[in-house]
Amino acid sequence: MKATRVKLLALLISFLGITSFATAQKNYTLDSKSTFSVSGTSTLHDWEMKSTSGTGTGDFTITNSKLTNINALSITLLAESIKSEKKSMDKVAYTTLKTDTHKNIKYILKSAEKVNETTWELTGTYTIAGVSKVLKTTIKTTVTKEGLSMQGSNKITFTEFGMKSPTAMLGTIKTGQDLTLKFNLNFNL
Repeated sequence: MKATRVKLLALLISFLGITSFATAQKNYTLDSKSTFSVSGTSTLHDWEMKSTSGTGTGDFTITNSKLTNINALSITLLAESIKSEKKSMDKVAYTTLKTDTHKNIKYILKSAEKVNETTWELTGTYTIAGVSKVLKTTIKTTVTKEGLSMQGSNKITFTEFGMKSPTAMLGTIKTGQDLTLKFNLNFNL
C-alpha cells in the first residue's frame, strides 16, 4: 500500500512538473520581420509610409500553445525610419513629427484584456512628436512555434498629438486630418 502511494505521489509530482512547463511566462523580442505603416489622404492622393525598423519587448504568458496573458509590451520606432516613395514627402513628414527633437515613436502597454481566443483589447500610451496619449487598440494574436505575432491598427488625428496637417505647394495640397497606424509584430524568444 505504501509503495502504491509513493508511486502515485511521484506520478503526481511528475505530472505537475510537466504542467508547469506547459505554462510559461517569458520575455520575447520584436524581430526584424515586423512592419509598421501610417496612411492618410490628401487633396492630391492617398498616401502610405512604412518602416521595418522597430525594436521592442513583450512579456507574454503562453499556456498549451494559447496566449493567456500579455503582461508587458514596449515598442520603439525611429521616426525617420518611416519612408514613403518620395523623399520630399518624407521630409515634410519628419518636420510634422518634429524629428529634430523627438527621434522616436513609442508605445508602452498599460493593460490588456482578452476579448476571445485570438483578440485582445490593449490600453497603452502612444508617444508621437513628443506628445503622449493613452489609447485603446484591438489586436489579433497568433501563437507561433517561434513565439507570438500580433496585428492591429489604430485611427488617430494629427491634432491629438499636437501636429499640424502638412501642406505642400504653398498650401494647394493639403493632408487630411485622419491617420491610420497599422502594425504586424512578430515576437521571438
